[in-house]
Amino acid sequence: MRQTTMLKPAEVKKDWYVVDASGKTLGRLATQCAAILRGKHKPSYTPNVDCGDYVIITNAAKVVYSGDQENKKIYYHHSMFPGGLKARSIGKMKREYPVELVEKAVQGMLPHNKLGDRMRTHLYVYEGAEHPHTAQKPIELK
Repeated sequence: MRQTTMLKPAEVKKDWYVVDASGKTLGRLATQCAAILRGKHKPSYTPNVDCGDYVIITNAAKVVYSGDQENKKIYYHHSMFPGGLKARSIGKMKREYPVELVEKAVQGMLPHNKLGDRMRTHLYVYEGAEHPHTAQKPIELK
């Protein structure tokens, strides 16, 4: 008889992964990182436990996107005041806020609840190739 193992939060072992985003498509990069943050790559995946790993994304400014999204795809934010709707195209986001662009893409693929908020804190995005997490000995993700 098989038994499904359900992890407890104290039993989770977390690893560190580093991803080079240069030349990668934004959506495919975000789905890959979201699966690692959730822990779906592990055989001991438990949906209600934060069993995912830490992810470091470098070269966020060199990420690409497919199709004609430069002016068509728009990110919206509202300040909750009258007339407070802010809109930024994906082209402007890539030029001025590349870290926020990658973070928003990964955030949209994580659960939208308290567990997803905790998983989101395990994501580190950097605009250049350098990151300060060398002491954690991250594994290169291909």
